[in-house]
Amino acid sequence: MKTADPELMRAINRRSILDTIRRDGPISRVELSHKTQLSTTTVSAITASLLDDGLILTRHVGDIRNETARGRPRVMLELNAAAARVVGAKVAASRTVLVVTDFCGRVLSALTLPIRLDRQSTSVVIDLIEDGIRRCVVDAGLSLEDIDMVCLGLPGVIEHRSGHIRSSPVLIELNVDLACAISTRLGTPTMVESDAHAVTLGHHWFGRARDIDDMVLVSLEQTIGLGVLSGNSLFRGAGGLSHNLGDLALVTNDQGVLRLASHAGETAILEECHIDGRFAEAIRLGQGMRHAGKLMLTQQPELTQAAKRAGTAVGLTLANIVTLFAPPRVIVVGSSLELGEPFIQSIRDTFAQAVPASLQGVAELVFEKSSDELWAQGAAAVALNALYESPWNTSGPAPFK
Repeated sequence: MKTADPELMRAINRRSILDTIRRDGPISRVELSHKTQLSTTTVSAITASLLDDGLILTRHVGDIRNETARGRPRVMLELNAAAARVVGAKVAASRTVLVVTDFCGRVLSALTLPIRLDRQSTSVVIDLIEDGIRRCVVDAGLSLEDIDMVCLGLPGVIEHRSGHIRSSPVLIELNVDLACAISTRLGTPTMVESDAHAVTLGHHWFGRARDIDDMVLVSLEQTIGLGVLSGNSLFRGAGGLSHNLGDLALVTNDQGVLRLASHAGETAILEECHIDGRFAEAIRLGQGMRHAGKLMLTQQPELTQAAKRAGTAVGLTLANIVTLFAPPRVIVVGSSLELGEPFIQSIRDTFAQAVPASLQGVAELVFEKSSDELWAQGAAAVALNALYESPWNTSGPAPFK
C-alpha cells in the first residue's frame, strides 16, 4: 500500500494546528490534540517547531506563587500576531479596497480607491493596484520589506495556482498573469484569487461561517461567483480554477444556451428599466443595484419583475447546489441584495419549492450584505492560509510557488 507523502502530511498537520490556535487560542497542547485529532506526540513536535520559528507564543495561565492555586500554571499557545503581515485586496470594476493584516488576520490599515478600472488598459490597472498596495502598507506604518505576501481577489475565471486571470470584467485583456506582474513590481510574493473564494474564506474566518467547516457561498455582483468550503478548505477546480457561477447553463433554446447571468446578472436586471442620466451615473460608479433598489420602492413594475425573475433563477441555482453538496449553510452576498425584499423573497420562495423533500431543512439560507473590507480581509486570509502551510525557518517562510 502506498503511504502518504510525509512532507505533505506535515504541511497539512501544521496548517491544522496553526488554524486551530488562531480560532481557539490561547489553547493548551492537550486541547489542540483533541480538536485536531492528532496525537499528543505530533502536536508537541509541531508546536515546538512553531515556537522555534516564532509563529506562536506561550502564555502561562495561573501562578504557582499564588498560595490559593495548586500545581503548575497551564502553558497555553497563541499566534504571534507580529510573525507575518500580508496585503489583501478586493479589485472590482469601480473600486479597489485593500487591507494590511497581521498574522492573526487583524486589520492594521485599510484603503479604498474609488477609481473605475474596467475601461483602463491592463498596464494602468497594474499601476493603480501597485500604488494602492504601497500606500496601504505605508498607512500601516510598514514598508514592503515587512510584507510576506499579497493576495488580489478579482471577479471572473481565475487560476489560483498559476496566477493567471483567464477573464475578468475588471481587465480588458484575457489571460493576464497579474500575480507575476505585481510580484515583479513589488518584489513581494503575490497570488490571485477569485473574489468569491476570498469572501468565502473571509466569512469562515471573521463572518457568518466561523462556527462551521463546510458551507457554500454565492456572490451576486457584476459577476456571479461560487465558493465551496469543505473540511475547512476551499474547493478549487483544475489548476486552482475558480467557479464563475454566472456561466451555469439553465436551458437551451433556438438562440443557444441560456445561462444564469442572462437572468440574474447585474446587466440583465438593469436592462429592464429606463436608465436616465442619474441612473447611468450610479451604474458608472458601481452603485447601480443600490439605485435600482431605491427605484423599486417607488413602484417601478418593470424593475420589480426583473428582480423577481432574477430571484427565481438564483433560488433554483441554490436548490441545485444544495442537492449536490448538502451544506449546512448557504451564504448569499453581494450588491444584488440591494434590490431588497422582492428579490430576496423570490429566492426564498423558489428555493423552498425546488429543494428536494429529502433535503428540506438541511441548509440554512443566510443573506449578508458584506462590507468591501471583509472581501479584502478574506483575500488576506487566503494569503495567510498559504503561509500557514509553508515551511518556515528563522528567516521567514519559504518562497511562494
